[in-house]
Amino acid sequence: MSEKSRLDEIREELENLDISPTIFARKEIRELPDIISKEEKIIYLVEGRNKINNHHIILVATDRRLIFVDKEFMYGLKVEDFSYSKISSIQYETALLLASIDIQVTDDIVEIDGVGRYHAELFCEKVRDFMSRPEENFHKAEPTVLDQLEQLGRLKESGILSEEEFNEQKKKLISKL
Repeated sequence: MSEKSRLDEIREELENLDISPTIFARKEIRELPDIISKEEKIIYLVEGRNKINNHHIILVATDRRLIFVDKEFMYGLKVEDFSYSKISSIQYETALLLASIDIQVTDDIVEIDGVGRYHAELFCEKVRDFMSRPEENFHKAEPTVLDQLEQLGRLKESGILSEEEFNEQKKKLISKL
């Protein structure tokens, strides 16, 4: 029996949370395995439209951070993540069927509209719950293997690691994959 892919695990997580993304979110969902670590858990996910450029996006609340994912055909991938401690407010405004979410992060406001009314309310509640927790209760994001490989490369470039030491550490990291 083959091992489940990270994408399958994420889809299962969303299903367990009773989240059914639309077909419009499939590009962003496919990117999540490269954005969210295996140890990071999705708390909630909403999709909508970025008010600035009118792109379809998803907002993902995890047990570590809030992630904004915009995958457009011609423009590549845009990922922004925000620590809960950097979010000063999150609010939603409802209309007949849809809602908008505004998130104040440091000096920036992330604005999403076209979010399902019920989902906007629930998403904001879950994010507020994490915002109210002391920072030491957040799971600290472990560096990914890619992050560690990049750091090794910088150590080698700066002369801290020899070529031999670099290759030895690189083999150890790659064996974790």
